[in-house]
Amino acid sequence: MAHHFERHFADRIGWLRAAVLGANDGIVSTASLVVGVAAGGASRGAVLLAGVAGLAAGALSMAAGEYVSVCSQADAEKADLAREQRELEEDLEHEQDELSLIYEGRGLDPVLARQVALQLMAHDALGAHARDELGLSEIHTARPLQAALASAASFAVGAAVPVAIVAVGPAAHRVPLVAGSALLLLALLGGVSARVGGAPAGVAAARVTFWGAIAMAATALVGKLFHIAA
Repeated sequence: MAHHFERHFADRIGWLRAAVLGANDGIVSTASLVVGVAAGGASRGAVLLAGVAGLAAGALSMAAGEYVSVCSQADAEKADLAREQRELEEDLEHEQDELSLIYEGRGLDPVLARQVALQLMAHDALGAHARDELGLSEIHTARPLQAALASAASFAVGAAVPVAIVAVGPAAHRVPLVAGSALLLLALLGGVSARVGGAPAGVAAARVTFWGAIAMAATALVGKLFHIAA
């Protein structure tokens, strides 16, 4: 019999979330930093230095933040599994009843729910409780290193664009060039990430572009308020 293959998007959630967050933050924070410093009248060298420093600091910060937060998630998952394993060893019948009630709540009649619970627990008791009681599965398992690398790399890629524009673009137009390219990239990022995740692209693109524009407008205002000599 031929195997039926279905394409799902849930297995992308871990790395996709980290990558989208990193790229979005790289574009918004670095472009906003560059726009704010440039609006304050700083020289090309000072603006470029601020952009490069923001890229390096931001990428490392994103990596560290993702790693620590996902490690905390992984620790919580391990603690839940360890507690569930103890409960299975200490009171197996109660755990069978608990799983049966879960299946009853999902629409099975009591007899069938009991049969399903017993069969699944005979095959893999901890796996059945992890999946159906705790909501844990292989797809959603926390992967700290994967999240950290995806976040740092995508941040650096996103941040490289405004830095490159400052390095090669005309000084007289660097603020509109950086802001415009950042908004274009944000719209593209929002649309592509939504499509990869199986969601409508238009709303995601508009959402991320709106908040990027707010961030850059705010930092430009700060730069104007604290204007310095070029």
